[in-house]
Amino acid sequence: MYLFTSEVVSPGHPDKCADIIADSIVDKILQADPNGRVASEVFVAGKHVIIGGEINTKAPLSKIDYENIVKDALIKIGYDGSSAFTREQCLHPDDVEVQVLLNQQSADINQGVDQESGEIGAGDQGIMFGFASNETKEFMPAAITYARLICDKVYNYALTHKNELGVDIKTQVSVDYGHKSNFEDGKPKHIHTIVVSAPSIDGMPIEKVRELIKDLIDTSGLPKELYDSSKKDTIIHINPTGRYVNHSSLHDSGLTGRKLIVDSFGGYSPIGGGAQSSKDYTKVDRSGLYAARWIAKNIVASGLAAKCIVQISYAIGVAHPISVCVDTMGTFNQKIDDDILSDFVLTNFPLTPKWITNRFSLDKPSKKTFLYADVAARGQVGQPDYPWERLDAIELFSSLIK
Repeated sequence: MYLFTSEVVSPGHPDKCADIIADSIVDKILQADPNGRVASEVFVAGKHVIIGGEINTKAPLSKIDYENIVKDALIKIGYDGSSAFTREQCLHPDDVEVQVLLNQQSADINQGVDQESGEIGAGDQGIMFGFASNETKEFMPAAITYARLICDKVYNYALTHKNELGVDIKTQVSVDYGHKSNFEDGKPKHIHTIVVSAPSIDGMPIEKVRELIKDLIDTSGLPKELYDSSKKDTIIHINPTGRYVNHSSLHDSGLTGRKLIVDSFGGYSPIGGGAQSSKDYTKVDRSGLYAARWIAKNIVASGLAAKCIVQISYAIGVAHPISVCVDTMGTFNQKIDDDILSDFVLTNFPLTPKWITNRFSLDKPSKKTFLYADVAARGQVGQPDYPWERLDAIELFSSLIK
């Protein structure tokens, strides 16, 4: 055996609630003012939601606006007050108290971000990592892909069966590669272990809960070559403590930026130090990740490598990246090695915050394109409908081997 594990949490997890609320604020401000600057953090504890940080916009929001954003986000997540869970067992939107502690962005930072030339300087220093592999059709690692698949199945069931399950859900998948060389080659052999924790209503027998969730696992769409329920050769843990009724922020606080591994690549590759949620597009923790993921995915999809890590670094107030590094983890194709790929990326993609913003329309979130709140709920990468997941640079990268 050679095992690798990733976990995923649903939008109803308190940390995700904080991310979704924070990005609902980003959506609201950028839709009214595409040049708005946002860096707000959200803390959810019990019935309290605290919003802090800095915001500059020509369309300022009132205290009532923030309260409505919070409650609307919670209702959409599934905390709408109509479930069979009591007010003591999970959060109800009518009970929420919102505190707003926001300042304006520092003028010292702003002068480096919004430059007279029209260029956008990086909103902070830092490093970002994008990753892709050929393990799945999403060009994502197997473990987090399948953990997401199961989590989505259970969460969507909970949304439509509020008299059975709650929406504060966690899943975990351990993939067996057989031996290290298969892991390095991106060839998973078997799903070894699945863990699911989902709240159920008080009085629902644990046997019924486990039978229900097992059926959801079996119908989640896991690849048959990796998971065959009839063989019973996958270890499955469902609500391992035997009781999971009390949930939401009433029983576990939430904070923005605390699910970086869940949001990215499931621990399979390096990640940068900064979160994406709560930040506008000038913050390279967000835009830099999207660009790095897009480059890595197009490199793998073009057949130049089986795996790819792209690192980008920035200095605050400086538009162009300080460094760009491509690492194909020894899987590069033919004679197109990492040195050539790194130089090619530097030559062909400016990777300034403005260039990235324009490429993916990051200043124009909408229901027709993408909403940052939806990205916060579903993961920052790996969803094919995101603009930064498009395979629209394959022809350019393929030119290297023609």
